[in-house]
Parts: sequence; C-alpha cells; structure tokens
Amino acid sequence: MKLTTEDFDAYTRLYRPVDGGLLPRARPAGLVGFLFVRGELYVADDPTATLANLVDQVPLARFGIAADLTVVLAQALTAIWFFKLFRSENSFAAGSIAAFGLVNAAAIVVATAFSATALVVAGDAALAPSGDQAAAVQLLYELNGAMWDIGGLFFGLWLFPMGYVVVNSGVMPAALGWVLMVGGVAYVTSTYLTQLAPGAPTAVGSSLIGVATIGEFWMIGYLLIFGVRAQDRISPPGSPAGAT
Repeated sequence: MKLTTEDFDAYTRLYRPVDGGLLPRARPAGLVGFLFVRGELYVADDPTATLANLVDQVPLARFGIAADLTVVLAQALTAIWFFKLFRSENSFAAGSIAAFGLVNAAAIVVATAFSATALVVAGDAALAPSGDQAAAVQLLYELNGAMWDIGGLFFGLWLFPMGYVVVNSGVMPAALGWVLMVGGVAYVTSTYLTQLAPGAPTAVGSSLIGVATIGEFWMIGYLLIFGVRAQDRISPPGSPAGAT
C-alpha cells in the first residue's frame, strides 16, 4: 500500500512526541556524552590521569552515562517510529530501518555499560584485576570508544533504507533521501577508515561523518516543521477548528 500524504500527516501528528521530542535530543545528548564528558574524563595513553579524573568528577561521569542512555532511548523509539511511518510504503525498508536502528542503540548500550563499569571500578580497587585500577579503567574506556567507532557501521547502515524510502515515498523531498543515502556511505566509509587507517587525519573522518549529519539534521528539521503543519491542518477532535 502506497504511503499517502494523508497517512504521513496523520502519523506525524500522532507520533510527534517522538519525532519532535526525542529525535532532536539524540544528537545533542550524543555530543554531550561522548565528545564532551568523555573528553573531560578520558586521557589517552595516561591511565593514571583517567582514573584521577573519574575519582574527582563522579557527578560529571554519571551525567555522561545518563546522556548516553538518553541517546539509546531516543534511538530505539525513533527506529520503531520510522518502522510505523514507512511500513505501508515499503515493509522491507521499514524493517531494515528498525533493525539497523535498534542494533545502533544496542551498540551504544554496550558502550555505556563499559563507561558505567569504569566508574564503579574507579571507586573500588577490589574490582580491578591485580588491584590495578588505572589499567582496568583505561581498558574499559578503550572498549567504550571501540564500541562507538564500530557501531558507526550501523549508524550508517540505517540511513540507506531510510533514504531509499524517502526518495520513493513522495511525501518528503527526494533530495533529502539522496543526502541520507550518501551520508550512509560516508558513515560506513568512516568506520572502515578508523580501523584500516587509524593514523589518517581526523579531518577526513570528521568530513565524512559531517555528510551524514547534514542528512540527519535535515530529516529532523523537516519532521519538526512538517509536524507543526500537520497539526495546523488536522485539528484534534473537540477542538474549535475540528468542530462542525
């Protein structure tokens, strides 16, 4: 069954608490948790400094864990919402979006478990192998970073079916769909680049991820604006505009 503009209007109105509330918060939460908080706590090649930061900044570490959990929550609900939205247009693509999006969320859950465990180990030397808290904490943060890096594969994969269904649905700009698919290629390429050429300039990986970010923010912006317009056109039962 073809996804009509009326279907899209109804879904964006009904599920706007998801697309208008959680989706726009996923990116900022990810930036706060992984880039800012991790950057404040983790010191590459200096386990002692990382341990000291964790011990001295426990509230910040807990805030970072909460931010990562927010990303997981938003990602999981958004994946399900996109399945609901697009399944009438292309059930295979919609299922792929949901599957890749949920694996994406699972990868972040595992990464968050590593950082949460690092905080626990930092507070209890008995949990560290041979009592070496610094080495244990550093290893856990390395695993946290590895999960974010490798999880980038699924950050990119879920953009392919999303872009495909956007191009073919006709209810959103086709250009948006193409940008999403190009962004998916860029994300996957960046993941491989991180593993195959770890010494590559940071700007290269950042540029690739930037392409994907353009598509994601365009999608967020479109859903926010379109959701507002849908609410303007379809008034809830009992409202003055909907009264007959």
